[in-house]
Amino acid sequence: MGNKIMQNHELKNQGSSSPFNQFLSGARDTFPLIVGAIPFGIIFGTLAATAGLSFAATMGMSIFVFAGSSQFISVSLVAAGTAWPMIVLTTFVVNLRHMLYGATMVPFYKNLGPVWKAVLAFGLTDETFAVAINRFNQKDESPYKHYYNLGSMIFMYTNWNLCTFIGLTAGRTFPEISKWGLDFAMPATFIGMVIPYLVTRPMWASVITAGVVSIIAGGLPHKLGLMVAAISGVAAGIFCEINTQKRHL
Repeated sequence: MGNKIMQNHELKNQGSSSPFNQFLSGARDTFPLIVGAIPFGIIFGTLAATAGLSFAATMGMSIFVFAGSSQFISVSLVAAGTAWPMIVLTTFVVNLRHMLYGATMVPFYKNLGPVWKAVLAFGLTDETFAVAINRFNQKDESPYKHYYNLGSMIFMYTNWNLCTFIGLTAGRTFPEISKWGLDFAMPATFIGMVIPYLVTRPMWASVITAGVVSIIAGGLPHKLGLMVAAISGVAAGIFCEINTQKRHL
């Protein structure tokens, strides 16, 4: 009973808070995910430099693309001399999940102006989505939840570009930094983000299938294993969902 009263009190406070307070709350709640993204961004900057990308091209990618997974894949494909159509196709498939993020956010963004929609859509990374969707789904009537979303986005964006810069500069001093094993932090962060949302059998089927296939197909050239795993995971989830619906008919 006491916990319920406390939760209601917190929701009431959130509903009456200012845009600035919501902005700060979004940044604060994103901090645990920032910790996992820091080594990821540093390693990206280091790998991009060793792959032959210029300083400007690497920073430009983080500033204008702002998508860690596709940036890593693009750099590895560029280093391998992959043709640009394959690079475009691979990054397109990897980023298809953002269409799902956007579709989920439509009800929460629909009353915002075009500038707000464009800014928040640009910054809808995995981490910010995980934090923001939880805030939007809370039952309080705060009109400033989009500021919470913005706070998370700005924190992630600043961190990613700063870490890219550090990787570009520190990578010359520590050329073996990519072999230090720091990249474990991002997979651990993604696992922590995903697991709490796996509440149905189709979700579990999708994740388990994609994970198993990614391991089996990891040796395919041009990172094709990622596309195969993604498509397999989606197919498994749809198949499981269809079977579940048939059972309830």
